[in-house]
Amino acid sequence: MAAGAVLGYGISPQPLAMAQEKTVAASDRARQAPVRLGIDVLADGGFAELAGLRIGLLTNDASRDQAGQRTLQVLAKAPGVRLVALLTPEHGLGANREGAVQSGRETETGLPIHSLYGKHRRPLATMLSGMDAVVVDLQDVGVRFYTYATTMGTLMEEAARRRLKVFVLDRPNPIGAAGVRGPLLEAARRSFTGYFPMPLQHGMTLGELARMFNGEMQLGADLTVVGMRGYSPRSWFDETGLPWISPSPNLRSLGAAVLYPGVALIEGTNVSVGRGTPTPFEVVGAPWIDGPALAHYLERRGLAGVSFQPAEFTPAADRYAGERCQGLRIILSDRSALDAPRLGVELAAALRRLHPQRFKIRAMATLLGSPRTLAAIEAGEDPLAIGAHWQGGLRTFQAVRAKYLLY
Repeated sequence: MAAGAVLGYGISPQPLAMAQEKTVAASDRARQAPVRLGIDVLADGGFAELAGLRIGLLTNDASRDQAGQRTLQVLAKAPGVRLVALLTPEHGLGANREGAVQSGRETETGLPIHSLYGKHRRPLATMLSGMDAVVVDLQDVGVRFYTYATTMGTLMEEAARRRLKVFVLDRPNPIGAAGVRGPLLEAARRSFTGYFPMPLQHGMTLGELARMFNGEMQLGADLTVVGMRGYSPRSWFDETGLPWISPSPNLRSLGAAVLYPGVALIEGTNVSVGRGTPTPFEVVGAPWIDGPALAHYLERRGLAGVSFQPAEFTPAADRYAGERCQGLRIILSDRSALDAPRLGVELAAALRRLHPQRFKIRAMATLLGSPRTLAAIEAGEDPLAIGAHWQGGLRTFQAVRAKYLLY
């Protein structure tokens, strides 16, 4: 049975794992700048795949074509396409909101907006009424606990139940060049921040994830992935020729996205990771942390790709808003050398060692998704040894992942 049709150019179809899905080619290997995104490839083909369909679009304002137009604008005026409603993930249509987002109406087109990060996190039948297909165009960041993949997965489930076609317009994985790293999510730990048992950094695009979810979870979606042209999985986002548009309010740069898989691991605890400051995920602190001691300890650990400096900051919002925090600044010096999940474990281990009575380590359990890893940190095991425990799971995942890669 096939994992999903792929619309694009220049590579052979991948092995198929689910019969109700079709495959079309996805990308040429030639380096060109900028990359032609899924929305661009769809437009190049005259939107033929969507002709005559009434569609709902899961998107936000960070999803734009090569010319900078929002995908919703492109599809709203596409010939033969009937855009009937918008669906939005966490952070809303503007990709700039925190917390629950209400449904509403888009001002330019007048289309209804159904929020999937408000009262409901799964599309209702009423939200999908009158549709023949749903289109997904979101900029993912390549990290398991980033919620856009979960929202896409639940939409695929509901579309399959209602026999709606699903089209995913593919985009780069900004940190895909970092590879596949970190502990696997244990299946029993699935949640809104962990849709599928995969590592913290999965090294896949959203289109590839859709194929994997459909194939491995047997969702039964009638899935077509519109692949990119000129994209290499070995490229960082700033090598694609595309401008960085923040996919959410606190991922303001590629550098922050590179650090995010590690630093964000501890943000569920009683530590600020810089939300409410100009540099989210580049600073870590709390009023009770000894910043110089923490920076000195981590410097001695010799992590490749980063260094640490003592820092003080006062968040304007989020955790410890208005309070002076002591901590550290993380300086990214070599993104290719950094193992971000190890960075997250090193941060947790250092805080556990230096502030055992204050650091609420168990609050990182959900995002970490690995009770064994959490227990090892609590037991004082060396983070290097902890990382060695991940290798068997990573090998297993790599074999599954290989069936669904497009580039």
